Amino acid sequence: MMHPDTEIRYVSEEVGIGVYATKLIPKGTIVWIKDKLDIVLDEEDIESLDDARKEYIYKYSYEDDDGEYVLCWDHARYVNHSFNPNCADTAYDFELAGRDIQPGEQITCDYGTLGDDEEFECTVEEGSTRTKVTANDYLMHFREWDEKAIVAFKYFNEVEQPLKHLISKQYIDKVNAVANGTEPLDSILTLFIDDEN
Repeated sequence: MMHPDTEIRYVSEEVGIGVYATKLIPKGTIVWIKDKLDIVLDEEDIESLDDARKEYIYKYSYEDDDGEYVLCWDHARYVNHSFNPNCADTAYDFELAGRDIQPGEQITCDYGTLGDDEEFECTVEEGSTRTKVTANDYLMHFREWDEKAIVAFKYFNEVEQPLKHLISKQYIDKVNAVANGTEPLDSILTLFIDDEN
């Protein structure tokens, strides 16, 4: 679920639509969180659908760490990629504002954090040398993503958190400990490591 102070807006002919902040979303605020209303499908479910629905799901869903596809039920599915995103991904099924997100600013995340098998070229962005999202971005960028989340978490208890009640029971104790500074952040790299090997 997206933060309540967001809306869908037209970006450009090339990009289509995106999600924008309607009010200030302070650094450390949960901007998006996985929600029980999200649709979770395995590949077999998707492949049994007609081509139009398959294409839509593959385009707008993301593959979670269990290998299932998650199609967000609200406008979270329209968050666009940036190599300089204003959101910081975490290992706890939510993203934080990595900096203050201003009213009228597009909300973005780094699609590299999804570990998608499909690589794609991106438009050049000022302040980044990256031009392609790859399946192995997490191996090269996890430290920078973790650092961004660590810094954002320092503000977690200082800002209003309208989505905090949606944190999974699986993560709530850990999230509170990280926010209180009593435990270290789990690296986003843990999402890509198979614990059984």
